[in-house]
Amino acid sequence: MTELFTIGCHLSSAKGYAQMAKDAASIGANTFQFFTRNPRGGKAKAIDPDDVEAFRNLAAEFGIERFLAHAPYTMNPAAAKPETREFALQTLADDLARMENTPNQMYNMHPGCHVGQGAEVGIGLVADALNAVLAPEQTTTLLLETMAGKGTELGRTFEELADIIDRVELSDHVGVCLDTCHVWDGGYDVRDGLDGVLEEFDRVLGLDRLRAVHLNDSKNPLGAHKDRHEVIGGGFIGADAFSRIVNHPALRSLPFFLETPHDALPEWGEEIALLKAARA
Repeated sequence: MTELFTIGCHLSSAKGYAQMAKDAASIGANTFQFFTRNPRGGKAKAIDPDDVEAFRNLAAEFGIERFLAHAPYTMNPAAAKPETREFALQTLADDLARMENTPNQMYNMHPGCHVGQGAEVGIGLVADALNAVLAPEQTTTLLLETMAGKGTELGRTFEELADIIDRVELSDHVGVCLDTCHVWDGGYDVRDGLDGVLEEFDRVLGLDRLRAVHLNDSKNPLGAHKDRHEVIGGGFIGADAFSRIVNHPALRSLPFFLETPHDALPEWGEEIALLKAARA
């Protein structure tokens, strides 16, 4: 039996879950990612129960088992300003409650920026926020994303992510999303040293924590700490490396999500077809 290759891209949630399922299927995807609200902040659109029910039917028809919701970029639980941290807490709590309308899915967030307080303080604030919002009964897995290390970003190293998770009381609800552009820009050589990177991930975090992969090439050389995504094969990581990534034994059973810089669905469809062809 052929192993399921779970791959999709970032879709607009403006028209609801059912439309996202249709859009995903139209380009050969069997998963998708979306922002829970405007990525620059704002109030989330009300969830329509009829839309959720239509999505469940379409997901079963199209073979969509998992999706990934993405928190807004403005959410910073490590901020120095109390009002910014409070916004992050409110957003996290609201998003996680909304996620239970579609149980057993994943919610991805950037850990945040310590804005000059120092990584140790920032890590503590992120862990405090997660301890405040995670609940034993939730079915959603919250993912911390690997970051490129620009500015005062947290999550630039596997050790920083492990430090956050070690302080979370309900850590069984927490996993990691590995972004290929981010880790490359952060100094992890996923092009020529993929085995070593994953061995280090396993040593520091444990591969059981790895739940999803963002597939993005990079406009920057290794270790640039800039975070500028490029289309697959158009950047410094290169197409051959992505063939190795989607086929690696430690990764191939995970869902993959494209965040490459395209303006139209067919362009992501072309990349999905390319990666499907590379899948052994």
